[in-house]
Amino acid sequence: MPAVNDEDLLLALLNSAPIEAGRMTDQLASDVGSDLALRLGGTGSDAEAARLRATRSALHVIVRGSVGVREATRELSAILDSTVLEPRVTNRGVDWEVQAPADDRLAARVVLAWSSVEKQFPGRLRPCANSECNLFLLDHSRPGTAKWCSMAACGNRMKARSYASRARG
Repeated sequence: MPAVNDEDLLLALLNSAPIEAGRMTDQLASDVGSDLALRLGGTGSDAEAARLRATRSALHVIVRGSVGVREATRELSAILDSTVLEPRVTNRGVDWEVQAPADDRLAARVVLAWSSVEKQFPGRLRPCANSECNLFLLDHSRPGTAKWCSMAACGNRMKARSYASRARG
């Protein structure tokens, strides 16, 4: 049983490089990364953290539509090279279990979660509209117009800046 659902796993990985005090941090570095991987259902190994960093980097490029999308998609394909989905029949239907080497399993789950989100909610996974933020959001709103990772943080900050700019004339 996965430690977290797929959408939460995807956002946790995408948002594991936040900007704090004006500097990008890496929550997958050192012991902090091991702890994060363990909480997400991984092994916590250094090899897994490296695989997760590569996955995060590739997904950042793809979701942002940055230069290097072709290389990023190749990276994600490589992550899935040793992955197999195995069916498990239950009384509720068929569940698909990810079979991959232990240190690759969490990264494979993230790639599969990203693919599922893109198919189920096309265009709804996006970076925060605050250019000083490095976080992502999955817009579940009815109109699909969410802009910020958090209204409490980036949303209020951006609205205050917009108001101040209009007030200055």
